[in-house]
Amino acid sequence: MSTTAHGGASPELHLPFDLAELDASPVRTGRLVLRPIRAQDADDVDAYQRLPEVVAYLPWPLRDREASHEHTALRARQRTLAGDGDAVALAIVLPGEPSLGGGGEGRVIGDLTFILTSAAHAQVGVGWVLHPDFQGRGYAREAATALLDLAAGLGAHRIAATVDAANEPSLALCERLGMRKEATFRHDRHDRTGWRDTVIYALTGAEWLGRRVSAADTTTSPGAH
Repeated sequence: MSTTAHGGASPELHLPFDLAELDASPVRTGRLVLRPIRAQDADDVDAYQRLPEVVAYLPWPLRDREASHEHTALRARQRTLAGDGDAVALAIVLPGEPSLGGGGEGRVIGDLTFILTSAAHAQVGVGWVLHPDFQGRGYAREAATALLDLAAGLGAHRIAATVDAANEPSLALCERLGMRKEATFRHDRHDRTGWRDTVIYALTGAEWLGRRVSAADTTTSPGAH
C-alpha cells in the first residue's frame, strides 16, 4: 500500500466487487436476508415503487407494473462495482412473509443501493427504501447497518447518503446510524412538486467500525442489559 504526501496510507477499495459473493453467501441479520436483487422480485418491488409516498423522496418516476418490472430486471443485471458510477442493488428479504410473486424464501420488503462514487478516494454512496407497511419495526436500521458493514469491509474510507430534506424517516435513520449531517443544498433539484433540498450525511469507514466495536463491547460487558 502506498503512502500520500501527508504520510498517511493511500485509500484502497477491494475492487472489483461482484455480487456473486452474495449469491453464494447472502448477508443474514437478526431478522432479514440481504442478497442481490433478482428479476423475479419484480412483483414485490412494484408494490412500493408504485406508491407516491415512497417515490416522492426518490429519483424515480412513478412506474406502472410493466415499467417497474423492466426497472427491476435492469437493476438485477447490474452486478459489479468496478468503476466510478457503478451501482448494485440488494433486496431486503423478510423470511416467513409470503412473496407477492410466489417465491418461497420470503418477501422483498425494500432494497439497498450501493454506489461506487470514487474508486481513487475510496468513497461509496448508500441508499435504502422500504415498503411503508414494514416501516416502524427497525427493519430499515437493521438492513442499513449491514450495508455499512459491507461498505467498511470493502475498504471504504468515506460512506455517504444523499437524502431528500423532506424525508424525515430517512434523515432520522442517518442520525441513528451515527452519520454526520455535513451539508444541506437548497433548491438543488426540481421535480413535479417544485424545488427540493438535499441533505448529505456521511461518516468514515474507520468511524463506523469504531462504533460497531463500541456497540459490541457494550452488549457483551457484564453490566449490559
